[in-house]
Amino acid sequence: MLCAKEFEAGRPLTQSDQPRDAQSIGPRIVATGGFDTLYREGMKLVEEAAAYLDGDGRAASKLLERDASLLYASQSMQLTTRLMQLASWLLLQRAVREGELTEEQAQSEERRVELNTKMADKDVPMWETLPLAMREMIEKADSLNKRIHALDAMERGGAEEAEQKVNPVNNHLARLRDAFGAKTEG
Repeated sequence: MLCAKEFEAGRPLTQSDQPRDAQSIGPRIVATGGFDTLYREGMKLVEEAAAYLDGDGRAASKLLERDASLLYASQSMQLTTRLMQLASWLLLQRAVREGELTEEQAQSEERRVELNTKMADKDVPMWETLPLAMREMIEKADSLNKRIHALDAMERGGAEEAEQKVNPVNNHLARLRDAFGAKTEG
């Protein structure tokens, strides 16, 4: 189970740092300002990504060879989509925390934000040809994605399920099952 310090730091803690009880910490994160930290970090990343993609990233992408340029375009679309979805979730949660919406209103169909973004696939050919700044931005977005999924799951009472969804090992195992399943069916 994720602890508040790990959540705020965006990194795994050592065994000695882990909490002694396995209680849901979502409310404690909110009470200790963890959500505010996450919100600021998320909104800052959205702004950084927009500025990069419109400025230095656009210039860097023009210098890439054709295949690398296609990968850059694909990754920038995925990054933008992921960040907009995460920003929507953060804005909705902030509205609930500030009393602008009730929990029920936030969970209604017309307002609910589905967190169905996946982590970036860094095993694609030519990944290393992407500009370093782009790869670092994708890493930051993946870290934010993981932390938001964990907080969302904690608030819903299913942190273990969220960890399984964003665990890269589980993602690779699922891809292997899909690949071998497709070959045995054909």
